[in-house]
Amino acid sequence: MAAAGPPQAQAGHKRTTRRNKDAMEPEVILEEKGAAGVITLNRPKALNALTLPMVREIMPRLRRWAADPAVTRVIIKGAGEKAFCAGGDVRWLCESGRSGRVGDALAFWREEYILNHYIGSFPKPYVSLIDGICMGGGFGLSAHGAHRVAGDRYLFAMPEVGIGLLPDVGGTHVLPRLPGAFGTYLALTGARIRAADAFAAGLATDVVPSAAFPALEAALIDGGEVERTISDHRIEPGPGPLAERRAFISAAFSRPTVAAILAALDAAAIQGGADGEFAALTAAEIRTKSPTSLSIAMEQIRRGPSLDLAGCLKAEYRAVTRVAAGHDFYEGVRAVLIDRDNAPRWHPASLAEVDPEVIAAHFAPIDDELELLAPGA
Repeated sequence: MAAAGPPQAQAGHKRTTRRNKDAMEPEVILEEKGAAGVITLNRPKALNALTLPMVREIMPRLRRWAADPAVTRVIIKGAGEKAFCAGGDVRWLCESGRSGRVGDALAFWREEYILNHYIGSFPKPYVSLIDGICMGGGFGLSAHGAHRVAGDRYLFAMPEVGIGLLPDVGGTHVLPRLPGAFGTYLALTGARIRAADAFAAGLATDVVPSAAFPALEAALIDGGEVERTISDHRIEPGPGPLAERRAFISAAFSRPTVAAILAALDAAAIQGGADGEFAALTAAEIRTKSPTSLSIAMEQIRRGPSLDLAGCLKAEYRAVTRVAAGHDFYEGVRAVLIDRDNAPRWHPASLAEVDPEVIAAHFAPIDDELELLAPGA
């Protein structure tokens, strides 16, 4: 269960968690404004990366807002112009595990997943205003809510396989359900997409110009019907850069294994034509990722369609528990975020060396299973 945190502030007052060391600013701001509960992720210098204290502040306030008749909708947004939320605090997770404090890292994942599930069952309209980077943990804070509004600066990715992790926070539930194997493409490549492609895939429910975000937020706070209020501000984004590649992505990424997907990409690269260069670049990108993480992600895609969100998060917690006890996560973070040599030494080093039984074992039951709140609790 998520920690309850300190006593609630009075309605209409800001409530904050720990403060940033540099700017001495609260990491998250929770406010009641008009008809809305407003969450502002407030670590702009860290691209609003999510921390465990932030999770422990958000969760109890959401529960209070769910029971408060004066709050009829929730708005979540990120401070600054660069990011909604660039993910969890991966460097801290890595340092915790390396220093023998794996339990601390697992506490973050556990409570984050509980929050993700609660957002998915939240009884009131939950509106994510996403104008900037939305990756990993930011996906978990937004993807399971009813309204995901993308601005001009929207930039989405699930880059976990590049650091030896897995596309979690409910990726097992969302990604396999995207049309045309697009979720498999995102999971295996870590590709970054903009608002138009996200809207076409259903990751974003609406596109609103960045300049209109303040007016949209004000109108939501004023209490207008949520869907109509968003509709009054939305635009049609038109086709995205990947529109012409969607049929090819569907054909290639519908294959049942990573090896089969790579074979399809390699064949298209040799054949050339309109999709040849895209196929070659995509295959090369996949081959930079952790073979173990790629295999775990593919297993998530296989299992996800038969599971509800709770089942997916429980499966992810089992998997991340094993990943935290392994090698590739720490090596990936070292190579990408610490030393930044971008030369990870994966173990095993190739897909051919990955044991399918080891991958299946990542999803086997654990002693300390993830326990989720019942809807409405």
